[in-house]
Amino acid sequence: MAKAPSGFAAPFSSIRHLTNFPFSLTSSQTTHFSTLRSTAAAASLLPESSTNPHPTLELIGGAAETFLPALHTIHLPYLPYPLIAWNRHVETIFAYPCWKPPASSPGIECLRTSDGGPSLTGSGDDRHCSDLPGLTGGSGDTYVRHMLLRARSKQWRVVVFNSRGCGDSPVTTAQFYSASFLGDISEVVEHVGKRYPRSNLYAAGWSLGANILVRYVGQESFSCPLAGAISLCNPFNLIIADEDFRKGFNIIYDKALSNSLCKIFKRHALLFEDIGGEYNIPLAANAKSVREFDDGLTRVSFGFKSVNDYYSNSSSSDSIKNVSIPLLCIQAENDPIAPSRGIPREDIQKNPNCMLIVTPKGGHLGWVAGREAPFGAPWTDPIVMDFLEYLEKPSSSTDLLSSSNDANDLHQLEV
Repeated sequence: MAKAPSGFAAPFSSIRHLTNFPFSLTSSQTTHFSTLRSTAAAASLLPESSTNPHPTLELIGGAAETFLPALHTIHLPYLPYPLIAWNRHVETIFAYPCWKPPASSPGIECLRTSDGGPSLTGSGDDRHCSDLPGLTGGSGDTYVRHMLLRARSKQWRVVVFNSRGCGDSPVTTAQFYSASFLGDISEVVEHVGKRYPRSNLYAAGWSLGANILVRYVGQESFSCPLAGAISLCNPFNLIIADEDFRKGFNIIYDKALSNSLCKIFKRHALLFEDIGGEYNIPLAANAKSVREFDDGLTRVSFGFKSVNDYYSNSSSSDSIKNVSIPLLCIQAENDPIAPSRGIPREDIQKNPNCMLIVTPKGGHLGWVAGREAPFGAPWTDPIVMDFLEYLEKPSSSTDLLSSSNDANDLHQLEV
């Protein structure tokens, strides 16, 4: 997300606005640690009441002491909404159809990538945040729209990155997106950075979008063009997530997501005619589980020997140790799709740039709690905006960024 200084969000949302890339910063290690030092100095000016997390929350990380003072509601108890949050599946299912964000009409831009594939994005203003939705998700999903609208209300320009085939984006080559492929997010970040060279860029990702974002941030390490990132409901360890995904009530989610993947595939099936090789097109087209779809199509497209090989090498849990920009991770202890046991707690604790918040409840992308529950924005939205505003505050007072008249514009970018 980006915000115009008075002087920058599963589905992927805009990279500069959802992921907020620090395009105005250099890629050196010194720059990123300087950012942490300056935000730490600003922390001393915040109210003392916000410096101690409530015991209902698990909070760890090498950057916890630095970021805690920025989170104005972290000292309050996490109060799940009665009758809804008593069961993680009820909360997960309730949130999707019942959140009611105001209507917005994003501008759409189709970005042609180096391999000829398209992706759609949108943009906002001088402070940018990019959003990356989860698997099969897009800019129309309620949890994405709530975050974007909150950011816009604070004068941030938001870009939502819709992966190939998601959010009604077209597919023009025989390749979809995957948890392993970072080419599209890299090109979108570069594209937004060139368009707004004087803006800090930040990014937020949900679910599989969070996994891809954290992998990107870890891969780029000290060269990462983002000024900060937020990961929400990240499955982290895809081997563990896959194990749980095929048990009990989770089979319902598995069937629903595989059905969505099959629908996307069938709309573009002609691209895969006579493709040959190890592809199993009938298996992908009629997959009864996400694992079957990945076995028939995804793992072959990206050169993996097996589904487990694909999941193992696409997990963001191994990327945390290489993260060199401010990263906030928010998870729910009872998430049925992103298991708590897959969270790389030890690496987050050791990394001086990372902080983790784990709520006792929340389901997957639910978080029906807080002042706006049950029909308003999820509990996480104010936390995310506090974090972004905190990171942006030092640079907004020192960087010579110009405000624009389209500060409330919302753009959608498809690749």
